[in-house]
Amino acid sequence: MSLLLNSTSLGNIIIVTGSFILLLVLIRVFAWEQITGIFAAREVKIAKDIDSAEKARQDAETLAQKREDELTGAKQEASQIITGAKEIGQAQGEKLIVEAADEASRLKEKAQADIVQSKTEAISSVKAEMSDLTVLLAEKIMNTHLDKEAQSQLIDSYLNDLGEA
Repeated sequence: MSLLLNSTSLGNIIIVTGSFILLLVLIRVFAWEQITGIFAAREVKIAKDIDSAEKARQDAETLAQKREDELTGAKQEASQIITGAKEIGQAQGEKLIVEAADEASRLKEKAQADIVQSKTEAISSVKAEMSDLTVLLAEKIMNTHLDKEAQSQLIDSYLNDLGEA
């Protein structure tokens, strides 16, 4: 019985080994190219995914650098705009100050000219009145012969009249 058991076991080993070899040959003949094709396609897809991920990473770095450059440019432009606005404001302020000083100078000159004109008119008016009064005084003196005392009183009254006017 032991021989039968040994021969059955040996037979099973031969059949299993033969079946396995036959299975390997059949896989090699009919399915090997498709299995390796699947692995090759998967390998290509993985390689392509890795390449596209690397390209996407490089694109992201390039985009980040570009945005950083644009931000720096925008900051510089904003700084230039602010500096320009300050300069324009300062120039306009100085211009307004100069214009105000010119206007004040012009008004001062006009006021001085008006004062001189008013003074001239007042002097002319006083001179005209003085000449009229002198003529009146001369007429009074001529109409009457006065002695020194009367002449002195006439001049005093004239001066009093002049002081009241």
